[in-house]
Amino acid sequence: MEIIAISSFKGGTAKTSTTLHLGSAIAKFRNKSVLLIDFDAQANLTTGLGFDPDEYDSMAQVLQGTKSIEEVILSTCIPKLDLIPADTWLERVEVTGELASDRYSHERLKHILTPLKYDYIIIDTPPSLCWLTESALIAAHYTLVCATPEFYSVKGLERLSQFIENIGLRHPLDVLGVLLSFWNTRGKSNDAFLEVVEKTFPGKALETKIRRDITISEASIYGKPVFETAPTSRAAEDYTAAAKELLKRLSKAALHHKESSHG
Repeated sequence: MEIIAISSFKGGTAKTSTTLHLGSAIAKFRNKSVLLIDFDAQANLTTGLGFDPDEYDSMAQVLQGTKSIEEVILSTCIPKLDLIPADTWLERVEVTGELASDRYSHERLKHILTPLKYDYIIIDTPPSLCWLTESALIAAHYTLVCATPEFYSVKGLERLSQFIENIGLRHPLDVLGVLLSFWNTRGKSNDAFLEVVEKTFPGKALETKIRRDITISEASIYGKPVFETAPTSRAAEDYTAAAKELLKRLSKAALHHKESSHG
């Protein structure tokens, strides 16, 4: 079981769309079991899959010990793709109930996820370096960084890189890649942005870029992935390619870890 946290330093980097579509592509086209965890109180991943966040319990109740993880898992419209929804409680979960007095509260998610039996768990984190993001990165084996080719996104990359590095000193965590969204193939500053990404996360930029496509926002209105609503769209094509590239990187990383442990 591989656990991947999808991270970014700011909003508007298509982080939630990426979580939803990579998870859907892996379940739909690779026939793997995938659990998506909405770990952002805004609950966009939850609504993007057609659920009302006010109607369901989230990981907040599991972290507080009032529900078991099995009780909060929902099946989605895609076979083999499950979801743990988010709610507004997540925002203050670490300062309420039994978590407030737990010095190691940010390690709790890791212990909760360990017994699960999915091929992949993908966690959508908030667009800030908060307790939730730290918990997700500690629980994950890998993180995929989402960015957009704009100045503020790039400045945030450097801070995010330091944050990931600090967590990596205490917990095994690899950067799986950097995925650029809202990509314009004719963008004037593309090369400059790719240089900054290369400097901050050497060798991590994915070949696949997610081009801007209106079908993504249309799909979220229907509460379904774009593969269901616009299967021949640019977005469907890009996310399928991104999933393929990430799975390739994952199998390479797994092989490398295997060799190192035997070495």
